[in-house]
Amino acid sequence: MKRFSLLIIFAATFTMSCNKFLDTPTPKTEVVDELVFNNDKNATAAVTGLYISMNSLNYQWANVMMNFVAGIHADEVYYVSPYEDYDVFRQARLLPNSTYVERFWNSIYGYIYTTNACVEGLTTSTGVTPALKDQLLGEAYFMRAFFYFYLVNMYGDVPLVLTTDYRVSQKLGREKTEVVYNQVIQDLKTAKQLLGDNYLNGNRVRPNKTAASALLARVYLYRHEWALAETEANNVITNGNYELIKNLNSVFLANSREAIFQLQSVNVAGGRNTWEANVGVPAGATGGPLFRLDTINLIPKFEAGDDRLTNWTGTRLVGSATIFWAAKYKVRNATPAQEHTMLLRVGEQFLIRAEARIRQNKLTDGRSDLDSIRLRANLPVLSTALNQDQLLLAVEQERKFELFAEWGHRWFDLKRTHRSTAVLGPIKGANWQATDTLYPIPSYARSTNINLSQNEGYK
Repeated sequence: MKRFSLLIIFAATFTMSCNKFLDTPTPKTEVVDELVFNNDKNATAAVTGLYISMNSLNYQWANVMMNFVAGIHADEVYYVSPYEDYDVFRQARLLPNSTYVERFWNSIYGYIYTTNACVEGLTTSTGVTPALKDQLLGEAYFMRAFFYFYLVNMYGDVPLVLTTDYRVSQKLGREKTEVVYNQVIQDLKTAKQLLGDNYLNGNRVRPNKTAASALLARVYLYRHEWALAETEANNVITNGNYELIKNLNSVFLANSREAIFQLQSVNVAGGRNTWEANVGVPAGATGGPLFRLDTINLIPKFEAGDDRLTNWTGTRLVGSATIFWAAKYKVRNATPAQEHTMLLRVGEQFLIRAEARIRQNKLTDGRSDLDSIRLRANLPVLSTALNQDQLLLAVEQERKFELFAEWGHRWFDLKRTHRSTAVLGPIKGANWQATDTLYPIPSYARSTNINLSQNEGYK
């Protein structure tokens, strides 16, 4: 009999906060999948346990490390001292056995296994209330799309695993990126049909219909489907449940009106809030954090008067050097938790709509969206004389300063616009190759699946 491992939801036993998140008892051993999905409580635990697993431990893909490692790979972040696991990203010398190359691949495919198990179990279940079944299935489809979006942008062509049957998955070769994107879009469209507009319990810590629109907008932008990207982003921006918050210091608070989807802070021992703040903000009054913002390629590039520099970065004199850190998340310790990890927010949607409009030569409308972001940052509006190419460079710049140290946006932006070599080549030095925009396929994955080919530049 097929069995579904519930390791993903074991994290629910860490804290009382987690139990409140789930509001359901958590199985503590491996159980038969028919039992997992035979009632509302167990089925809910199976799906929501995924979010807990993603945000329960630090130095994992789903919280701190996608922000900081991707920032090191681009031109945003550096580590306080030489350290091989991070130096390979900073110096563009990744190997198929590099620690985070393997860790990210393994983590994401583990999450995909869980989403596939949820889809399979819920689809055949007769014991879950129909409305709840739709909600949980919608969340599972959304999360599978979310994971595959990151896989294709980190590794390029990847195996498209849509089953829990290891006899099938362990032999799969790499699917073309466009095929994976097609599945991502299909999953998000399905999620939109199944999910509702409201957040359960009023907390923005589980995806809803708007979250599916927001991720669809991003996917369409990456696929150069400008009109569709504009439509989906517009659906989010014009939804009365969200707004571009004027107070920059309130954007990343738990359940802020800019938040579309967050991961709840769950490992709250000692009053801990997000891992982003716990790792990224100095613990004491004199020292500096381990991960610091680039003082050559990022900090000096902010325009004078940009409130994002003063509100979203921290600064301190350490020895003779002035160091900066990402301070979008500010709360290391507070009870109850004041901040949650942001996955999707309205600011990005304005930038998506701006670029999609400019690409369609709707220059006035696109510039207006950029001005919304700039005015919030206390910057002047853009000149009406800017042409399409100049406005697209303005988009790149606004994305750089609005989305720094968030989920790899800068690295992905340079890659998708074919600007990586022009921007990162001079920074990374002699090791840089155009193929460095993708990670290598991990060695251990190829050792267990002879059908996995290697990316160019790593053979």
